[in-house]
Amino acid sequence: MQAVKMYTTAVCPYCIRAKQILKSKGVEQIEEIRIDTDPAARDVMMQSTGRRTVPQIFIGERHVGGCDDLMALDADGGLVPLLQS
Repeated sequence: MQAVKMYTTAVCPYCIRAKQILKSKGVEQIEEIRIDTDPAARDVMMQSTGRRTVPQIFIGERHVGGCDDLMALDADGGLVPLLQS
């Protein structure tokens, strides 16, 4: 199973939904980086993704995007193979 990293905030409903989707696919551990408590992490997230919103999800080295992107990847049948690659 690929490592999953997610930039999050404490009260983001999209972050919660993305975590639920990933856990339903067998992901046991998600490295969460809280940008609401760490401004430097927000800067890193913005530099590496070009985006300001959370969640920003990485599976392995691949930037998947946000919750909508994760749901689209799952709907297209690409999430499980990416997790297992």
